[in-house]
Amino acid sequence: MMRNDQSLPELLARMGEEKIEKVKLAIADIDGVLRGKVISFEKFKAIASKGFGFCDVVFGWDSADRAYDNGAFTGWHTGYPDAVAVVDVHTMRRVPWEGGLPFFLADFSSARSQAGGEFGGAARADAGGEFGAAGGAAVSAGAAPVCPRSLLKRVIGQASEAGYSAFFSQEFEWFNFIAPAVAGGAPNGGTMARGVPGVAGELPGVSGGMMAGGTPTGGAMAGGWSFADLRPMTQGMFGYSILRASQGSAFFHDLFDNLGRFGVPLEGLHTETGPGVYEAAIMYADILEAADRAVLFKTAVKEIGHRRGILPTFMAKINESLPGCSGHVHQSLWSIDGSRNLFYDADRETGMSVLMECYIAGQLHCLPHILPMMAPTVNSYKRLVEGAWAPTTLTWGIDNRTVALRSLPGGSTSTRLETRVVGSDTNPYLAMAACLAAGLYGIRHGLPLRAATKGNGYADKSHGVLPRNLWEATQAMRASPLAVELFGAEFTDHFVRTREWEWRQFGQAVTDWELQRYLEII
Repeated sequence: MMRNDQSLPELLARMGEEKIEKVKLAIADIDGVLRGKVISFEKFKAIASKGFGFCDVVFGWDSADRAYDNGAFTGWHTGYPDAVAVVDVHTMRRVPWEGGLPFFLADFSSARSQAGGEFGGAARADAGGEFGAAGGAAVSAGAAPVCPRSLLKRVIGQASEAGYSAFFSQEFEWFNFIAPAVAGGAPNGGTMARGVPGVAGELPGVSGGMMAGGTPTGGAMAGGWSFADLRPMTQGMFGYSILRASQGSAFFHDLFDNLGRFGVPLEGLHTETGPGVYEAAIMYADILEAADRAVLFKTAVKEIGHRRGILPTFMAKINESLPGCSGHVHQSLWSIDGSRNLFYDADRETGMSVLMECYIAGQLHCLPHILPMMAPTVNSYKRLVEGAWAPTTLTWGIDNRTVALRSLPGGSTSTRLETRVVGSDTNPYLAMAACLAAGLYGIRHGLPLRAATKGNGYADKSHGVLPRNLWEATQAMRASPLAVELFGAEFTDHFVRTREWEWRQFGQAVTDWELQRYLEII
């Protein structure tokens, strides 16, 4: 699906003719979680051109709605005021599983709402005129510096100024579980127990919510459920299995068909190795549309799954005995008019242009400084371990799945780079902004590309390894002037603070590993 190209008056007129009664709006927070609301069509007509008030707490709390105590952008010290959110009418699509409900994405402005309410919209010339975020990828001078979608727009602007159009796509792996019987219940206590792979649809080491010796872990409590109650949708490790896809065919085809109708077309969908694991490759597009699709994909999969009694998860690593879940980003730079793939050079032996080599070199150089943009959670680093189909070293190679950056030289339309560091738990706006910004850095500085790794990328530590955990990666980003150069001081400061908060929350938690290791014997 292409972006909506109708003008706002044309769009409103068509929606009026269709007797639309309500509209859904959403904004992506720093973790890539969509926050939004449904408003009446009458209200939408009033705010579509000038924006609407939306509490800036969405950038003042974490994915569990716990308020940061270290925030600077907003917090108790600011009173969590409303900011102006600007609708991007080019993102309009229909939600097929909600009766064709119109849906729009919005961006945060740095303006504060003057209307004294969530729906008040302070009209501003720099809020994008009649199109909201004008021109789709254009970013207004008043964009909030911490807004992930606006950050991506700023990086896109840098690419455009340099004469490049960026085309991206993201692919996701994720686990699908049989949803707990408690409708709408939230999980209580405990994490999945550890052990060796089990049978009968159980996750490795999970056996009726009991630890070794009969000690209960994570039992259901007061209307909730335990993670130990979860069972994968299918059994075994059958990657690319036609049988397993057929066994879940209703959900499988619901995903493929409804995502297409939602404007998130898939190139392919298949089972991946692991119980209940699917992998989807989203159709490539210009980078902003690609990021929109990726963000919407994750929410859409969860909503479609809920209607089938399925609980999908995009955690990077669900269990240490099973492979992690990737969110690989595919990318290429084209001429401004989109007619020529600038990564391809038929006259060179590899088929890779010098521009592509500089782009790859830029990512290799920048990765240690910006890794939290691609590995944003504590859990991300459980995926980045040797021998688990995820990279650990600062390496690149040609069609090599053991390195951080996999070059895929092909023809004039298919030559591209796959950044394999990215996990399924990322915020696509931030992951793609990081990939593009780092690649452009390499081009600007004419960075040379070292020799490709051949064979086992895990063994090639000659150029270093990736940070080992979120704290180490975040402190590297905090200390790096390069991160500020790529993303700006305000965004970098805000994002680093949120990752430090995330690490602190983990440090305060008592895990099942600690209980199993210490509870009885220590």
